[in-house]
Amino acid sequence: MPEKKYFQPEIECAPVEQLFAWQDERLRDTVKRVYENVPYYRNLMDKRGVKPEDIRGRQDLHLLPFLDKNDLREAYPYGLLARPLSDCVRIQSTSGTTGKRVVAFYTQPDIDLWDECCARAIVAAGGDKNDVVHVCYGYGLFTGGPGLNGGSHKVGSLTLPMSSGNTERQIQFLCDLEATILCCTPSYAAYIGEMIAEKGLKHKLKLKAGIFGAEAWSEEMRKSIEESLGIKAHDIYGLTELSGPGVSFECEEQSGLHINEDHFIPEIIDPETGEVLPEGEVGELVFTSITKEAFPLIRYRTRDICKLSRKPCSCGRTHIKMSRPMGRSDDMLIVKGVNVFPSQIETVLINRNYPANYQIIVDRVKNSDTLEVQVEMTNEMFSDSLSAVAAKENELVADLKSMLGIHANVKLVAPKSITRSEGKAQRVIDKRKLH
Repeated sequence: MPEKKYFQPEIECAPVEQLFAWQDERLRDTVKRVYENVPYYRNLMDKRGVKPEDIRGRQDLHLLPFLDKNDLREAYPYGLLARPLSDCVRIQSTSGTTGKRVVAFYTQPDIDLWDECCARAIVAAGGDKNDVVHVCYGYGLFTGGPGLNGGSHKVGSLTLPMSSGNTERQIQFLCDLEATILCCTPSYAAYIGEMIAEKGLKHKLKLKAGIFGAEAWSEEMRKSIEESLGIKAHDIYGLTELSGPGVSFECEEQSGLHINEDHFIPEIIDPETGEVLPEGEVGELVFTSITKEAFPLIRYRTRDICKLSRKPCSCGRTHIKMSRPMGRSDDMLIVKGVNVFPSQIETVLINRNYPANYQIIVDRVKNSDTLEVQVEMTNEMFSDSLSAVAAKENELVADLKSMLGIHANVKLVAPKSITRSEGKAQRVIDKRKLH
């Protein structure tokens, strides 16, 4: 077994029966602990008529109530804390872009297991102690920077805690310090690749891999980033409520993200009925954390839409894979009654060789939905000829109609006229005021 492929081979490649045994034992302990120490959980379970002794293992998970972001907001800030505040050493927080912020608490063992999860992702991307890991996720309350930073330390790599912004300095350090692994949002990686190309500096890069997450991206965008930076691009998934990045990660096969099942039990449910769906069905991803001390979450509804697969992986890991999220059950666009995911639009654009700089604007005019996609041209595509621009717009209108099944207006705009993101890109502007 090649040691460098795994950070914890005895866990990452454990027999599935062993994984299930760990999950059953840790689930029983977690449920008993939160029932005894967290009044919010106890009330939810009592309302459902469920006691800790009813939960013997994974087969009884469906008896437990769901938790969602509204519960975390209602219990803010200390209502879900399962350990004394004096045992906690860290707080991280969501961005609050869709409502009141959510805070999550960590004991030192919680930080250690988070670091280990991220270390597994870095090693799966080919990292070891000889690598230079350039982390330009945001730091502070955002979990991206601290998570990959901690994972890099665990691996023993030289870590550059760059945070986001100041792209000129990012590029200078990437070249001068010969970084080998880049960690950031995929949209920022695409922007860095664009700037590297403009400056003619690709030959100075020593990058071999990237670990990208925190926003939706398509397979086409992966290929574009890999080409512009000369790397292998790996997906990573996580959410602040659970522990940040590292809940799951891609191996070299790049065909789904291995969930760290010794810490998190996944389920896929019908987002409308809450019914648990079988492996392979598309639905909403739900997680139960089974090792966290300070802020354990039981049956937390992520709102991310994906599917699970336990098909054997050539990498040797036995942990179940989740697909890349296809959208979200709560911010999925419904336009003229049709489900529209930004990743579908991105696929169309990149297939036509447009850069991944676009915005989707949804409005309602005279009681009818309208969908407009503003797309940035490259310098090579830019033309003063109105007829040439109109022809390109018509091509995209036809492709989008084929992909989405509805008409979308397309407006091609000048290069660099759409605001760049140094964090999560704002892809959708919904003017309909539906809520």
